[in-house]
Amino acid sequence: LYKQRLASVQAQCHSFTIYSHADIAVGVTPGKRKASDEYVRPEKRFMMDNNMDVDGSVVDIGQLKNGDIDDSLYSRQLYVLGHEAMRRMGASHILIAGLRGLGVEIAKNIALAGVKSLTLFDPEPAAISDLSSQFFLHPDDVGKPRAAVTAPRVAELNAYTPVSVHPSKSLMDNLEDLRQYQVIVLTGAPLKDQLTISEYAHIHGIFLVVADVYGLFGSIFTDFGERFSIADPTGENPVSGIVAAIDSEGLVSALDETRHGLEDGDYVTFSEVQGMTALNDSAPRKIAVKGPYTFSIGDVSGLGEYERGGLYTQVKMPKVVDFEPLFKQLKKPTILESDFAKFDRPQQLHLGFQALHAFKDKHSRWPRPHNDKDATSVLQLTRDMASQGDDKVDIDENLIRELSYQAQGDLSPMAAFFGGLAAQEVLKSVSGKFHPIMQWLYFDSLESLPTSVKRSEDLCKPKGSRYDGQIAVFGADFQEKLANVNQFLVGAGAIGCEMLKNWALIGLATGPKGNISVADMDQIEKSNLNRQFLFRPKDVGKLKADCAAAAVQTMNPELEGKITTLRDRVGPETEHIFNETFWEGLDGVTNALDNVDARQYVDRRCVFFRKPLVDSGTLGTKGNSQVVLPRLTESYSSSQDPPEQSFPQCTLRSFPNKIEHTIAWAKEKFHQYFVGPPETVNLYVAQPNYIEQTLKQSGNEIPTLESIRDFLVTEKPSNFDDCIIWARQQFEKEYNNAIRQLLYNFPKDSTTASGAPFWSGPKRAPDPLKFEANNTTHLGFVVATANLHAFNYGIAGGSDEVPEAHYKEVMENMIIPEFSPNPTVKIQADENEPDPNAQNGKSSFDDNDELEKLVSSLPPRKSLMGFKLEPVEFEKDDDTNHHIDFITAASNLRAQNYAIAEADRHKTKFIAGKIIPAIATTTALVTGLVVLELYKIIDGKDDIEQYKNGFVNLALPFFGFSEPIASPKGKYLGKEGEVTIDKLWDRFEIEDITLREFLDHFSGKGLEVMMLSSGVSLLYASFYPPNKLKDRMGLKLSQLVETISKRPIPDHQKNVIFEMTVEDQTEEDVEVPYVMLKLHKYKMDKAPKSITDWASKDGAFKRAPSQFRNAISKQSGAEFPPEKDRYHLYVSYACPWAHRTLIVRQLKGLEDIIPYTSVHWEMLEKGASSISTAYNWRALIMVGPSTGWRFARSDEKLPGDNVTPDPIHKNISHLRDIYFKVDPDYSGRFTVPTLYDLKQGKIVSNEGEFKKSSDIIRMFYTEFDGILPEKYRSVDLFPKHLRQHIEGVNDWTYNDINNGVYKTGFAQTQDAYEKAIQPLFSSLDRVEAHLAEHAAPYYLGKDITEADVRLFTTIVRFDPVYVQHFKCNIRDVRSGYPELHKWLRHLYWDVPAFGKTTEFEHIKKHYTKSHKQINPASITPVGPVPDILPKDQEVPTATAILRSTKQQVCQ
Repeated sequence: LYKQRLASVQAQCHSFTIYSHADIAVGVTPGKRKASDEYVRPEKRFMMDNNMDVDGSVVDIGQLKNGDIDDSLYSRQLYVLGHEAMRRMGASHILIAGLRGLGVEIAKNIALAGVKSLTLFDPEPAAISDLSSQFFLHPDDVGKPRAAVTAPRVAELNAYTPVSVHPSKSLMDNLEDLRQYQVIVLTGAPLKDQLTISEYAHIHGIFLVVADVYGLFGSIFTDFGERFSIADPTGENPVSGIVAAIDSEGLVSALDETRHGLEDGDYVTFSEVQGMTALNDSAPRKIAVKGPYTFSIGDVSGLGEYERGGLYTQVKMPKVVDFEPLFKQLKKPTILESDFAKFDRPQQLHLGFQALHAFKDKHSRWPRPHNDKDATSVLQLTRDMASQGDDKVDIDENLIRELSYQAQGDLSPMAAFFGGLAAQEVLKSVSGKFHPIMQWLYFDSLESLPTSVKRSEDLCKPKGSRYDGQIAVFGADFQEKLANVNQFLVGAGAIGCEMLKNWALIGLATGPKGNISVADMDQIEKSNLNRQFLFRPKDVGKLKADCAAAAVQTMNPELEGKITTLRDRVGPETEHIFNETFWEGLDGVTNALDNVDARQYVDRRCVFFRKPLVDSGTLGTKGNSQVVLPRLTESYSSSQDPPEQSFPQCTLRSFPNKIEHTIAWAKEKFHQYFVGPPETVNLYVAQPNYIEQTLKQSGNEIPTLESIRDFLVTEKPSNFDDCIIWARQQFEKEYNNAIRQLLYNFPKDSTTASGAPFWSGPKRAPDPLKFEANNTTHLGFVVATANLHAFNYGIAGGSDEVPEAHYKEVMENMIIPEFSPNPTVKIQADENEPDPNAQNGKSSFDDNDELEKLVSSLPPRKSLMGFKLEPVEFEKDDDTNHHIDFITAASNLRAQNYAIAEADRHKTKFIAGKIIPAIATTTALVTGLVVLELYKIIDGKDDIEQYKNGFVNLALPFFGFSEPIASPKGKYLGKEGEVTIDKLWDRFEIEDITLREFLDHFSGKGLEVMMLSSGVSLLYASFYPPNKLKDRMGLKLSQLVETISKRPIPDHQKNVIFEMTVEDQTEEDVEVPYVMLKLHKYKMDKAPKSITDWASKDGAFKRAPSQFRNAISKQSGAEFPPEKDRYHLYVSYACPWAHRTLIVRQLKGLEDIIPYTSVHWEMLEKGASSISTAYNWRALIMVGPSTGWRFARSDEKLPGDNVTPDPIHKNISHLRDIYFKVDPDYSGRFTVPTLYDLKQGKIVSNEGEFKKSSDIIRMFYTEFDGILPEKYRSVDLFPKHLRQHIEGVNDWTYNDINNGVYKTGFAQTQDAYEKAIQPLFSSLDRVEAHLAEHAAPYYLGKDITEADVRLFTTIVRFDPVYVQHFKCNIRDVRSGYPELHKWLRHLYWDVPAFGKTTEFEHIKKHYTKSHKQINPASITPVGPVPDILPKDQEVPTATAILRSTKQQVCQ
């Protein structure tokens, strides 16, 4: 059969020209067509628009068709592949045949990577079961050709990769059509077609990749022809080092016993060798490793005698390999091991896969899921093939039966694994970068099969569901289990996008109890689009979590309403958000982070709450996955990565010897020039006692004062030309003067104490540079430095406006002072020597004369009020901001000083920006591994041997899998004998008992407590005297912690951790787990005792968040659907956040749909002798032992509608009672507005304001439109065309105005007050200027928007309350802001939703009678009168201003 196939293929091919791999590598492709030629095909081509809108700018795709690469898009991938490999990829045409889950994964990864063209082939109609893994198919695509519906969606991924459909019903119709492609990828193809196409491709130099998955089994085959050249087999950076010696036998020793990092067979070149000068710049020499510090280069006779010096550098040499065609490899396969624990499986699967094809050829179908009859047939076919082969293969019956059971299985994680792998092989073939798979790889994850549920033919048969491909493997019961998981995904970047895609396809959390929480605070950047495939150019600038969630809900509509996006960093500072309630409700956690500290934090939380965690990460072609299982495995933090490489300061300052040193030095200069001094100046201006207090503590007074003097006096620029002059002076200072000083201290002929040359080994003697304006690096340094200096001072100008000639002209007119070395300057010569310039504990304040002289040279702080410098915040990905330009120029000039090979901008950006190289292929593969482990966790497996930690390197390629390491165990001797403990996962859990009871409790276990601590507080020690312990013994543990630490336990905290030192029955110290105190009840008596307890240490007011953040949604299956009279709104007329909900409720016509009740303005119980109040995140929610928002009594008559007792819950007096009805253990804030669901007895949301969002009012915008009349449906307070503008306005109005009045009023220090009031009034000025410039009735034009609503509730309270009560008294609105006053009164008097919901008595009495610390006597001022002026009345000052303005307009 093979010979017949070969003859048939050769007959079709006899007239075709055969091209070698070498021809293709240089751009000649089959069909005598150059790779650079544009191939115009008759079939339809799908592309994005020729102009790609990214980051607000339009990129012309045509500009990049001449071999250029869009560095901003491909930046992370370029650091994996390099420019040359990318250019080769950009000349390649790829065909992918078969577009179920595996095929579309490969297509997605190749499209993101970027090739010249991508062609898809699959004329078969889409089936509903395809949706198990094909993420670009929708339910309404069923019945349509897969390629036709998939191609335009793949095209959206990358504007530079045109996507088309191969115009044929079968690839076998005309093999000649295949000559236009450099690579053919086959998925799901019959074996006979694979053989035919393989032979054709092999003869014609077309590279072939064949990949297939069957349930939890998969395989890949590659054939890149004969004499395939691999330019870079490993992808690792070439190593280099300094030569210490070369003996007469050719043995090379590295300097200072530094590991050379070479391997046998590597090649090296030499430079700067003295003595054996013939080695310099000679041909690469092959080495043999003799030890970690030595290697041999062979015969060196005739090269002279080595004297000293020299550098060696590894040279990457091409590797040539031969591939065999498929028909040969079927008979005698070359197999790469994927899992060494399964060494006997690949040969069996090699036969089993062929048996599946034979079964399909015979029966015209695949074996049925879990059908024993079909499995028996496949098993027999496999045994028959095994008996005919030359090599004996033992067949595992269970393995082959399982393969048959899963033949119709289609799993997203397997498609992700092999999709990433196959796509990387495609890229290897066309780029010559990395070593390809030789030639087969088989992989299975049978450990992922569930054991907690049954599988049978009935349970695994198709259900007509989108999950049929998964049900075929796991059964219907496990599918239901997947649907009701509550999973937390931390990070929505590259791994997060792939993870969410997989979760959507497997149906995770789609059931009634399911939920996915996604946390990511980052916004989408252009460089993300290359591998974070859920994002499109239109998403740039938006939040990752929101866009990713929206994308996968489109992918699987069953996820609608099942994803909660959280826009906060997961860390210690947000434990009030990600609190005990949040963590305890989770079933598992998945990390998708590239930050080790963040990963370790999440890991610690998972250990604390005993939640399973799957962590993963990638670094270029390398990836790993790790499973963390409660009480079974060690955690992510159990092992530590090696610390980042650091360089001695003396090396950076004076003795660099490689480009990494000069880049690190340039990064330091960036901070010294553009970050540190501006920040110091701002501190000097802002802090009244900066010199006496802050600076004196730093121990670096004189240099700091000199910097302040330079930036404020001696070197302060007045225009951009001054910035050019300053930049030119820095060049002279760093690259001429400093080098001349160094050579003065250490002349080139100086020697060490031992007589050896000082400038030898790692020390390279420098040469000063003379500035040349026509040198691009010299001029580039000045341009970048001048622009960044100008940015510090807010000076206009810059490179976009200033031509190079002007820079040169300014510098030509400069006089550069002559430099003379200073004989008093001392320079550290070695890292082991003390730094002669260090302070050595002596303060510069001891040098009074110099210090006083410097201080007197500084301008007085009062003369600088309002002055502020703008520090530069380093951003590596903005190519227009001069940041990388500066570091590149500064580093390369330093390299010129020391004759070090320079680095281009690309390499400099990589090192300085600490960029993590990334490529979509690795990301896809690793997330596939993670989901395979997630299956096991959800199944509840407790056998550690069933889990796998994965380690891959696609470049080599290498695959390693191992069982997770078990968590460490310990023992102690108790009263009942030896007790085994898990050192990581175990803990003692106790109730809030007294210290005496605590000691007795552990004594009963046979453990005598020697010391007990919580945090940094030592609570008990056996050596404490009795009088010290007397008062402590009777205290409950929570009281003991608060008493000793002098800090209350935060309200959101339900646990307190104790560490103890104990002795067991052996009277020896033993290691035992920590103790966790469980706090069950919300402690009203633990509330802060005053408003000011919400101030931070610097006296600034801080907000704390509230707890309920659910949403009313009109999506099908939502927990809180929009219904009339289902919800009740609790508000306070006093609260500006609650006021917003009343305004929007009326604007949207929801009065008859959502009733409301207002609480009383008073916060005290009758007869309370003192107040105990605490402001939460929303400024008007109070908490105290006998306080909180209370409802009005039936005998009280207050202004405003619905100020009554609670009409829903009888016999309750306070809002807090509703919270405790919902959750008896509630430990958060009792806040308004509160939206309550009567049907379920739940609080939907108490989050009126979270940073800059407004959850409740935004629910009101659209979710009830389906039951509203048309006139209210058309009211759009958040129109799409204004959303970005509104969010921008919200950001600063919230920070500086809405919250600014509270930061001002609650400030506890003069400094905090001044810091708050200045931005408040600056922002009010900004509002005034905006309203004056845009003569419109509302803030953003002719219609009311959210911006009006949010601003109104603060401005209407400003004159009646904030001016006097919160000391916001620089100006009032009615006399100081005429345009703002006009806008305010228009809304109040002309728009009923604003005026009728404003109740001044509630507002004024609440503030003035509740804030005892601000107004101890609770006196409510009578004025201003009236609370708001009529439209036709002005105060005299405003009248004069308006009259003056009108006169100016008339003139």
